[in-house]
Amino acid sequence: MSATDLDADSAVAERYRELAAAARGLVEGEHDRIANAANISALVYHGLPDVNWVGFYFFDGRELVVGPFQGQPACVRIGLDRGVCGAAARTRRTQRIADVHAVADHIACDPASRSELVVPLVHNDILLGVFDLDSPEPDRFGPADQAGLEAIAAIYVASVTAPRA
Repeated sequence: MSATDLDADSAVAERYRELAAAARGLVEGEHDRIANAANISALVYHGLPDVNWVGFYFFDGRELVVGPFQGQPACVRIGLDRGVCGAAARTRRTQRIADVHAVADHIACDPASRSELVVPLVHNDILLGVFDLDSPEPDRFGPADQAGLEAIAAIYVASVTAPRA
């Protein structure tokens, strides 16, 4: 790894530290899942380069249903047996896809999307939904993006599952 790669990784990590701090500030004292999802979607959408969709899908007990997001209109319902969001929900593992066109069951809500990262939202082994990001750039999301977005997703989950005072 070159010094340039290390500098780039450091800059990405710093961007995510700043986004996480801002996300904590936005959700502090607020426990509403819609309000917090809306603010986090907007924060991340405007805080990251080269993304064309950032948002939440909530699990209703059968399928994922679109929640707050930023970007083009989205698919409203996604079965757990379909697409990258369904895979993240079903496996409860982050899906980082370099080329969505290589995924046989990819659901193309926005034909401009080329790569995707989906973080499952889980609390006490209960699936709440997923946090989904798309990019028009192939291979847009690397390991540092995954770590940063998983941290932001954890902030969201903690905000909506924290005991109320």
